[in-house]
Amino acid sequence: LATGPRQNNGIFYEIRTYDIKPAKMKEFLELVNKYFHFRTAHSELVGFWYSELGAMNKVFHIWKYDNFAHRTAVRHALANDKDWQGKFISAALPLVEKQHNEVAYLVPWCQLGKPSKEGGVYEWVTFQMKPGGPALWGEAFQAAINAHVNTGYTKLIGVFHTEYGLLNTVHVLWWNESPDQRAAGRHSAHEDARVVAAVRDSVRFLESQQNMLLIPLQCSPLK
Repeated sequence: LATGPRQNNGIFYEIRTYDIKPAKMKEFLELVNKYFHFRTAHSELVGFWYSELGAMNKVFHIWKYDNFAHRTAVRHALANDKDWQGKFISAALPLVEKQHNEVAYLVPWCQLGKPSKEGGVYEWVTFQMKPGGPALWGEAFQAAINAHVNTGYTKLIGVFHTEYGLLNTVHVLWWNESPDQRAAGRHSAHEDARVVAAVRDSVRFLESQQNMLLIPLQCSPLK
């Protein structure tokens, strides 16, 4: 993270979280797999997942935009897309309990990655840091993330820092071949003195943390 501009362009990511009615999750996912191509015709989808552990009946999708004018144009086009509105939105909205969105930037020291192969599971980790921003906690947070990367048991996909939404929030997206591979790697990391030291330094700035295991949908570019 940086104390100055995050990046030299306007690219940002919109993170959308939907809570689905418990009895309607299967129906919602079927709608997504059937009609979501109408949505992805308008802008770039980074990934689409549903929660398996850590939360229930939630879906997450991440969209990439060149700038805010680009997002405005896309939203306008979607409002006028009869297929999208008629086939997906009209059927999906009654299945949704609530929606939440955030705007976030990739941190300067992280590029959006991809898993080494298709399949596997994703872990979405949300860190709520102390007020003060990256100038306060950025260096320690980066060191803690890099310590886990250096163990080699997990693949870093992206680190996102919120701009709109709850501030001082950082979302980290990891990929592992399986939940058991992730569990074994975590046990090893907890015995690694470098990881322990880096985490001990960073938690001074941590307010809370939430982990979720995510499964990608068929339409997700990140699988």
